[in-house]
Formats: sequence, C-alpha cells, structure tokens
Amino acid sequence: KWRSLYQIQGERKRIMRETCSKYKSNNRRIITPYHVSRIFVEDKYRVLYCEVPKAGCSNWKRVLMVLNGLASSTKDIQHNTVHYGNYLKRLDGFDHKGIYHRLNTYTKMLFIREPFEKLVSAFRDKFEHPNNYYHPVFGKAIISRYRVNATKEALRTGSGVKFKEFIQYLLDVHRPVGMDIHWDHVNRLCSPCLIDYDFVGKFESMEDDANFFLHLIGAPQNLTFPKFKDRHSNEERTTTKITQQYFAQLSPSQRQQSYDFYYMDYLMFNYSKP
Repeated sequence: KWRSLYQIQGERKRIMRETCSKYKSNNRRIITPYHVSRIFVEDKYRVLYCEVPKAGCSNWKRVLMVLNGLASSTKDIQHNTVHYGNYLKRLDGFDHKGIYHRLNTYTKMLFIREPFEKLVSAFRDKFEHPNNYYHPVFGKAIISRYRVNATKEALRTGSGVKFKEFIQYLLDVHRPVGMDIHWDHVNRLCSPCLIDYDFVGKFESMEDDANFFLHLIGAPQNLTFPKFKDRHSNEERTTTKITQQYFAQLSPSQRQQSYDFYYMDYLMFNYSKP
C-alpha cells in the first residue's frame, strides 16, 4: 500500500512541477513573507502545512496541535480554538533566516480539493448560514451590485445571496469587494511554483493520504486523521452531485468562465474538467 502511495505522490509532484515550468516564468523569484503567510508551522515534527480552506484545514490544524503537544486528542479541540486560538505559528511570523531554514529542512505539505466542489462548499458555508462577517461584508456588496430590484431588507442584511450572484461577483474583474481565501486559487494561496512541496494530498483521498503523511513524518501511532465534519455537521458534505446542482443554475458561459478562472488549479493538480 505504501508503495502505491509513494508512486501517487511522485506523479502529483511531477504534474505540478511540469505545469509550473510550462506556465510560470517566476520559478526563481524571491520568496517573501507574503508567499508564506498561509503556511502553518509545527516545529516538533518539522512540518509546514499550507492551509487551503474547505480541504480539511480545520482537522489538519487539529492534527498539528496534537503533534505540537497542545492537545492530547483531536476530539478535544473546538472549532473556535482551531481558527481563533492562535496556537499555531505561521511561517511569516519568523525572520528571513527562520523562514528559509524551515523551508529548506521541514516537510512541506498541502491538501487540495476539486475546485468547483471547494467553491460550492465555501458558498454553502458562508452564505447559506447566518454569518456576521460574510453577509455584511460580501453579501451586501454582492446583492447591491448584481440583484435587480433588491429589497431594502436584503440590502440591509446582505443575507440570501444566490449562487448565481456569487459567481457574478467571482468573475467580475471590477469586484465590489476583494478576494477571499475561501475561493482564491490554491496557486495563489500556497505558491506551489515558488515553494517545492514535498507532499500533495487530495481531499478526495483524504484518509489514505493523511495517514500516509502521518506515517512519513513518524507521528505517534495512535494519531489518525479525524473524520468528523467540523461545521454544520448535520448537513451533507458537498459532493460532486451537490456541486452539479449548483452549477446547473448557471449559464453555459458562466460555467466555462468559472472553469477558466480555476484553470491553473485544474491543470496543476490534475483534476479533469467537470
């Protein structure tokens, strides 16, 4: 089993590097703190984890906290502790020497997910549930720009953004509000053409990939990747089928433009066009 997982890793890294050398001329650019701002550091087992939202990141942070001795079990760690507790260090918090030392000697990993599924998962999480950040900040701006005859209530609260409106915002070059990590490109979040990742895991094969990674770094035997769904746990996870239902609401040209938007992620991580 390990052997086939080694081969899968080799293949994923090969495709990633080939895509980079074909499309990116910036391979030798200087790595700045900005490039490593999404990378979490675990010094005990010497792990660098680039956070990709909606691809198991809450549970990965739990694992890093356990590795670091901050908790004895992943089950003990609440969602808010993971995201707002600031227990884990980020790589951009170190000086130039500290950043480069870790990039050169630690095991660097990222986990990714099929781009459309990741997008729908983010939309469901941020816009279909009460949210005191995404509704007022993104929702209001999206509704006022893309909804004809919006009600006063919708403009006031920013709640009830439709998927089609969200996609209009995403594809708008003059976006009324900026980008957000939950729907940005992995290519931009983790700079895989500048940083040579040692391990590329996929959400779709999470259990095998995660436990293989833990085996590689020599993690304690009893530590396995948690299976629980972190938020809205009574709700079905975003699947291919659910994703199709959302994309069915778009015009063919919007679907094509959405694919073009995530083109580099599709290519670099070898996902086939939906």
